Amino acid sequence: MPSLRRQPEQGALWALVLAATMSVAAFAPSASLARGAVGLGADVPLSSLSPEAQRTERLIYSGGPFPYERDGVVFGNYEKRLPREPRGYYHEYTVPTPGARNRGARRIICGGNPPTEPEACFYTEDHYNSFHRIVK
Repeated sequence: MPSLRRQPEQGALWALVLAATMSVAAFAPSASLARGAVGLGADVPLSSLSPEAQRTERLIYSGGPFPYERDGVVFGNYEKRLPREPRGYYHEYTVPTPGARNRGARRIICGGNPPTEPEACFYTEDHYNSFHRIVK
């Protein structure tokens, strides 16, 4: 009959597994960001976004002026692809698309109050079908 006592090597292995699990959890999105979100892709560094997106992000933090009349309106999150928050929490801003004759499909959605100090911003290039949290 095999011994039920744990061998010393097994204890070290369990410690390694526990340490790896804890380090991965440290980089996981917070519960508030993950709450109810079904359309979040991987985080995206601001520096990897287009110059137009970077310019829009700077305008958000400075309070404008924005080039489009609808910039800054409340984003309803009706598709529930962003974390659930009370109505009025999210605001949307147009990211200009070179060559487009209208506002195009690219947006930055920011959450938090006041809007010039957002808690989190998200980028969509496909008109709300998918989002990526912007990290600096």
